[in-house]
Amino acid sequence: MKILYLLRHAKSSPGNPGMKDFERSLNKRGLNDVPLVGSRFNEKDFSVQCMISSSARRAETTAVLMAQNTGFPIDDIIINSDLYLAGVGTFLRVAREINEDCESAMLVGHNPAITEFANQMMNKSIDNIPTCGLIKMSLPISYWSDIELGKGVFMEFEFPKNLSESNV
Repeated sequence: MKILYLLRHAKSSPGNPGMKDFERSLNKRGLNDVPLVGSRFNEKDFSVQCMISSSARRAETTAVLMAQNTGFPIDDIIINSDLYLAGVGTFLRVAREINEDCESAMLVGHNPAITEFANQMMNKSIDNIPTCGLIKMSLPISYWSDIELGKGVFMEFEFPKNLSESNV
């Protein structure tokens, strides 16, 4: 059995004129939300052995902050540019390429693809994974290369608004 976490990047600032979407950084709320979700991750005794993030600044920063808050080695974060502007097929391919030594992995990405991927993996109907939303699913597989849509089993769905009234 494998465990897959899907983490949408935290809240980002709107782009400035001339700033590329790829370069957008986290805003104050985003910077506060990641430690909140990381703290919940720790409280639930979740663990992750592999973290793969989109190369966009807001996703990469989210991954680094999540690593800092969960004890995951920052230098072990894998940056994958394919997860920026990805679709469901790309998320599936990246998941299939996860190192087989990892029993649990986290993909850090963007909407709408991360919500669509979660729904198709678990046959769920989540309207929207909000910024810094975290999905945990189990997969009845021994090898990441065997991952298939529709085979994920929903376990948890955490997001900042659920964890703190200060984020309303």
